[in-house]
Amino acid sequence: MAQAQTVQRRATTDDRGERALRMAAVLFAAGFVVHNADHVRRGVNTITTEVFAGGVVVSILAVLAVALIVMRHRLAPFVAAVVGITTVVAVSVSHLLPHWSVFSDAFVGGNVDGLSWFAVLFELAGAIALAAAGLLALRQRA
Repeated sequence: MAQAQTVQRRATTDDRGERALRMAAVLFAAGFVVHNADHVRRGVNTITTEVFAGGVVVSILAVLAVALIVMRHRLAPFVAAVVGITTVVAVSVSHLLPHWSVFSDAFVGGNVDGLSWFAVLFELAGAIALAAAGLLALRQRA
């Protein structure tokens, strides 16, 4: 009887981690779409080729992470954690730091409006949630 309860408790905990991962994927995908729509709104000619290339890499990773989560692939939590952390770092250094290189699309001191700030912060919130949910799901599987 106790063993059945332990198995049931473990299944419930695993389900909670998987559910958190799926919810984080929705938030991340929404933030990703809003942020990229803002780039289109501002004009893709406002960023350097290097920032654009970095965005393409982040886009590929984002699609991969969300696809693995939707498919409930066993690597989804790991990929979610890596992609979430990578996105937080990449978006933060590109947008939140003052201009520092060709990889900058600096919002600090830049000519951007509140909608652009919202879009970036929305994507960052989704990326943080994705990383946290991935780490949580990994921890619960261990």
